[in-house]
Order: sequence, then structure tokens, then C-alpha cells
Amino acid sequence: MTLRPFHLAFPVDDLARARAFYGEVMGCEEGRHSDHWVDFNFFGHQLVAHVSPDGAGDRLSNPVDKHDVPVPHFGIVLTMEQWEALAERLEAAGTEFVIEPTVRFKGEIGEQATMFFRDPAGNALEFKAFADDAMIFAN
Repeated sequence: MTLRPFHLAFPVDDLARARAFYGEVMGCEEGRHSDHWVDFNFFGHQLVAHVSPDGAGDRLSNPVDKHDVPVPHFGIVLTMEQWEALAERLEAAGTEFVIEPTVRFKGEIGEQATMFFRDPAGNALEFKAFADDAMIFAN
């Protein structure tokens, strides 16, 4: 099975800050854009930041493995090498983490490296990598 790219449109309160964060800090190539939205190549997927000052960022959370996980959030499952490189890039950029880069469920089904942080508009992102990709959907 070949996975097709997903498309996610999400609100931001400032397009210039979104461009700086997703383009410069995250390293996502910019695509089509207007004065009100911009497309990013998000690890092969189409991510679209739309200006919506009143709808950006949420501060709800749920407990997961002794952490308060932000809800809603989005991200992507990377390889361990990609995850480690991104963690280093974010740390070098001075990113404030909601949940520091860590390994959770160590030694259990679904062991994964994970990190949570917010974009400048307050949207929560999670990036993870599994010790074994076969465990992504395991229960």
C-alpha cells in the first residue's frame, strides 16, 4: 500500500510568524500562498496555515503516560534519525517544549520517542518515532 499525502488546514494568528516557524525553524518548503494562507511541504504532506486570529491555539490536555498531552494536536511519525535531527534543530532554535523530547512506554508495546511543542499561534504539535514501526497501530 502506498500512503497518499494528507492535507491539514489549521488556524494561525500571524502569517509572518507562521512562515518563520514552519519555514525557517521546521525547515518546511513553502508552496502556494496568498495574503491569508500559505501551503507548506510538511514531510511530504500538505499543511496549510490560514489566518484566523480568534481560532488559533487551544489549551486543553489529557493525561498520557504521566504527561499532560495537548488536545488537539497534530504532527507526524518520523524515522528515529529524522526525529533526533528535528529535536536537535528545535533545541538549537530555543523551542519551548510542552513535553521535552523523551521516550515513553519504554519496553512496552508502542515504545516511542516523542516531543510536543507549540507553534507561534499556540497550535500544539507532536513528533514521534517508534522503536518498531510495526507497533504504530498496535494495542
